[in-house]
Amino acid sequence: MIQPAVLPSLVYCDEAGNIHDFPDLGMAGMAHGRFLKPGPGDLIELPQGSDFFTLPNRLPVGINPVSGEPLLLEEDPRYPGRKIYGVAAFMAPAHTSTLTAAYQTEENAPLLPLFAYTAVGWYDGKFWAAGFRSDADCRQDFTQFDQHRIDRSTNQRLQRHRENRLIQHLGTCCLTYRCPAARNYFLGRWEAPLPTSPTCNARCLGCISLQPSECCPSTQERLQFTPSVKEIVEVGVAHLNSAESPVVSFGQGCEGEPLLQAELLENSIREMRKWTDRGTINCNTNASLPTAIERLREAGLDSIRVSINSARETFYHNYYRPRNYSFSDVKESIKAMKRGGGFVSLNYFILPGFTDSMEETSAFLELIEETGPDFIQLRNLNIDPEWYLREIGSTTALPSYTIRNWLEMIKQRFPALRFGYYNPCLNP
Repeated sequence: MIQPAVLPSLVYCDEAGNIHDFPDLGMAGMAHGRFLKPGPGDLIELPQGSDFFTLPNRLPVGINPVSGEPLLLEEDPRYPGRKIYGVAAFMAPAHTSTLTAAYQTEENAPLLPLFAYTAVGWYDGKFWAAGFRSDADCRQDFTQFDQHRIDRSTNQRLQRHRENRLIQHLGTCCLTYRCPAARNYFLGRWEAPLPTSPTCNARCLGCISLQPSECCPSTQERLQFTPSVKEIVEVGVAHLNSAESPVVSFGQGCEGEPLLQAELLENSIREMRKWTDRGTINCNTNASLPTAIERLREAGLDSIRVSINSARETFYHNYYRPRNYSFSDVKESIKAMKRGGGFVSLNYFILPGFTDSMEETSAFLELIEETGPDFIQLRNLNIDPEWYLREIGSTTALPSYTIRNWLEMIKQRFPALRFGYYNPCLNP
C-alpha cells in the first residue's frame, strides 16, 4: 500500500468555501475526542469518487511537526482575522475509516448531516485520507457508473413497467438520490434492492429515511407503499436470472424494517424460487424477530445482514431505540439463521475510538463466539460523531487498539471469518 513520505499537511476551508493546505501543521485525526497523529499504514490516497465536507463552526486541529502535539488553527493564516472551518472526507464505498476528522466544536455549531467524516490531509499534490480499502469488489466504484447509460437504461425500464410501483420507486432512488444499488439494478448487474416496508420497529439515531423535524434531515425519502408479491417477483426474478453475480436484497435505506412484512417476504421468496434457483436472496435487517427469520430461511432466504452499532446492549439500545424487541432477540435471530444453514453478515458500524475500544472489542469478540457469523461488513457510521457519543452515553474516551490493530486481532482470533463491505453473492 502506497504511503506518503511525510505526514500530509492540515487542510482547512476558508469563508468562501475553498480548501487550502497549511504546511506548518500536519494533519491530525480524532478518535472518541482524542486528537491523534495518523500512524504507519493509516493513510491512503483519497479514493476517486469521494466527497469533501466543510465542518461549520468547527475549527481544524493539526499536529505540531516538532513536538507532535495537537494544535488548534483558529483563523485563516493567509488573512488573519478571517474565519475558517475544518474539512472532512466522505470516502467512496468499499473504504473504511481509521480516524475521523480532527476539530474543536464552537458554541452553537449545527448538527452535522448523516455522513461519515474521515480525516484528510494534503501531500505531494494529492489528498490523503485516514482509511483503507475494505472490499475489492468494484460494484459501487465511481468508475463503474456512466450517467448517460444509467439515464437511458432507467428511463427505458420505467417506460416498460409503468404499472409496477416498486420499479417506479427504484427509478426515483436511481435518478434523484443516485442510490448505487438502484443504479446497478437498472444497469442489470450485481446487487439489486427490494424495498418492501414503509414502517419500522426502531427509531435509530442515524436513520437515513425518517428523522424528526428538529434533527438532521434524512438523506432520502422513505417508501410510501407496500409492494405486492407480483411487483417484487417481477424485479427479483429478472435480476436473478440475468445479472452477473446476482443478489437481491430486502431491507434498504429507503424503507423501515423488512421483517415487519415477513408474510410478504416469505411469499415473494417462495415465488421467486419457483422461477429460478440462481443467485442470492438476502435480507438487510435489524434481526428483531427470530420467528420471522426462521420462516424466511425455510422459504429459501439465503442470507441476512444484521446491522449493529455496538455489541454492548446499553449502547445498542441507546442507538436503535427499539420498539418491542431487545438485543437478545437480535442474537437469537442470528442463531436461528445459522441453525437453518443460512449465511449471516454483521453490518458493524465503525467509529474510530469507540469500535476499537478495549471494552467494545471484548464484547464484540464474545458476540462472534456466541452467534457464529460468517462475514463482517466494515461500514462507516454515518452520523455526527460527537452527538452520537453523547446520545448513546459514551462520554469518556477509553483505551483503544486503533482500527487496524483491532481488525488484525479479530482475524487472528477467528481465521475462518470473512471481512468486506458488501453483501456477497453466495452462488455466483
